[in-house]
Amino acid sequence: LEQPARVSSNAPAQPPTRYTEWVAGPGERAGTTTAGWLQRLPNRLCRPDNSPLKALGMNTGTSGTETDVTDAGTTGGETASFGYEEVPAEEKVARVGAVFSSVARKYDMMNDAMSGGMHRLWKDRFVKRVKPREGESILDMAGGTGDIAFRMAPSGAAITVSDINQDMLDVGIERAMKRGIDGLVWSRQNAEELSFGDRFFDAYTIAFGIRNVTHIDRALAEAFRVLKFGGRFFCLEFSTTEWPGFSEVYDAYSHKLVPKIGQAIAGDADSYRYLIESIRRFPPMPQFEGMIRAAGFRHTKVEPILGGLVATHSGWKV
Repeated sequence: LEQPARVSSNAPAQPPTRYTEWVAGPGERAGTTTAGWLQRLPNRLCRPDNSPLKALGMNTGTSGTETDVTDAGTTGGETASFGYEEVPAEEKVARVGAVFSSVARKYDMMNDAMSGGMHRLWKDRFVKRVKPREGESILDMAGGTGDIAFRMAPSGAAITVSDINQDMLDVGIERAMKRGIDGLVWSRQNAEELSFGDRFFDAYTIAFGIRNVTHIDRALAEAFRVLKFGGRFFCLEFSTTEWPGFSEVYDAYSHKLVPKIGQAIAGDADSYRYLIESIRRFPPMPQFEGMIRAAGFRHTKVEPILGGLVATHSGWKV
């Protein structure tokens, strides 16, 4: 595994494009630049010599659109849904990666377009349900840009932010620096094949990410494996509203207007179209709860929001 470069006192005046160039290890202090970008950098990359965690596929020369963190165990001929399309399973990984590389810099705008701006309230409510506490270790999966981790950080919990997409992680690190949020660990990981040890975390969170996983059952099994006994699982995800009338209104808005909004704000209608279609292909709330139970979780619960347009799913490892 290639070691990330240290930041020196003669670092460039502009922030580097790859976060592995400017992450300091625990207790280290990075150099200072004339522009004041890098005065104190406690956020750190997971690597063997500064963390008990392992980094997977961390190569500073790779692009976020490449899949050096590979799909776990795909076989020739196997297909998966990419929106309304059926594509080879290994192809879905690359295509989803390209979508999120495209939207990474405008992630908040993307969420605003899909939720009418309400995603901020949903995430606040979600973190209140998680109840992070000081001394806990929490894995925030598919959390690249940091939205959930930033909300949990004031609790004092040790939070690891993981994502399969390098570009999303890059954005998250930059946002953490600008907000002065310290102490987060950032690790590129495939949700279907985590490199963390068994029974490592007290809680596992994933918000608006699990529907993009190729094999949801494998991701749930990995969540169960890395949680300690007594650990809790929380997932925030779009679903299908059951409110009469509202479902038709949102369908019309999402299918007809959201891709146009994506084209207007990001020059990318196709990525936004996929994100909407992926919601329609995601299992209904009762079916997904059954998948969570099948992974081994107990005391599962579904909390619909707006009739099920969004739902918080939870379960315990007991």
